[in-house]
Amino acid sequence: MSSMIKGPKDFWTGALYLFFGAAGVILARDYGMGSAARMGPGYFPTVLSGLLMLFGAAAIVRAFLRPGTPIGAIAWKPILVVTGGTICFAFLLRTAGLPIALLALILISASGSAKFRFEWRATAAMIGLIVFCSLVFVKGLGVPLPLLGSWFGA
Repeated sequence: MSSMIKGPKDFWTGALYLFFGAAGVILARDYGMGSAARMGPGYFPTVLSGLLMLFGAAAIVRAFLRPGTPIGAIAWKPILVVTGGTICFAFLLRTAGLPIALLALILISASGSAKFRFEWRATAAMIGLIVFCSLVFVKGLGVPLPLLGSWFGA
């Protein structure tokens, strides 16, 4: 079968899209669909999952028609570093607050890249992102996330 597949990267990407799209449709099937004018809670996840499955099918078809690159080695360091940053964010969110948790998430996750360097533009962008997320999510949308956590007596 692998000799028929000309683009293994496209094939496995499409297979993942199909899998996650099908999982989304299965999980959303118990919710009411509604209509396009009056959407129910299952409408958006079902439509989004259907689109994901459509893109997955297109990628699989493309894998049989066009030659592509083989799948390379798994980059374990970035996977582990980003996962560690996410775990650190989850731990720090309630104890240190959103800005510090975001700072840790961004710095830890960025350190997984071979191109990671401290530069003033990247630092300014990081500070801007932290301020933006704090304002939009906590102040604008009212998401109950602490700006200062329990470590700071909040």
